[in-house]
Amino acid sequence: MTKSQSIEGSSEPMIRFRMAQKSDASLLHRMVGELAAFLGDQGKHTATVADYEAFGFGERPAFDALIAELEEKPLGMCLYFGSFSTWMGKPGLYIQDLYVSDDARGLGLGRKLVERVAEIGRGRGCQYLRLSVDAANVSAQGFYEACGFRWSDAEKLYAAKGEAFLALAAAGGNACKGEHS
Repeated sequence: MTKSQSIEGSSEPMIRFRMAQKSDASLLHRMVGELAAFLGDQGKHTATVADYEAFGFGERPAFDALIAELEEKPLGMCLYFGSFSTWMGKPGLYIQDLYVSDDARGLGLGRKLVERVAEIGRGRGCQYLRLSVDAANVSAQGFYEACGFRWSDAEKLYAAKGEAFLALAAAGGNACKGEHS
């Protein structure tokens, strides 16, 4: 990859950041698919391009995505959505996926994407970023810690997917066993 002169006069690549548009749905799908393959989880990536179009760029978008490019070649992206902390009483952003292509590794692009998303969040009044990391992805855990994220030992991530989600939705609250309330 060639480097060009930046505005500041350094020899860093001229990286351009832009918000994803509906026409980028197939690009986002491909990047998430490559991330899943990197993690050995390609079988878990069942989303379609149509899903990204409908849920990312429809009437009520479920996510935003920031794309990084060099000379119009996509090199990475950060897909995120809004969050709210009821304890802090403040909004934040949740980073769902951070992807950097193999040929862009070592350029600091992952950190730049996270910093840009934090800047977007600050502009929206957000006070924090959150994310979860694949338990086996030790290099990503180290990266996020270097960016200032800290492991939350006070929380445990739970998910209801597939049949468990459908059972909850169908039961209207009657499916929980060992309820607290």
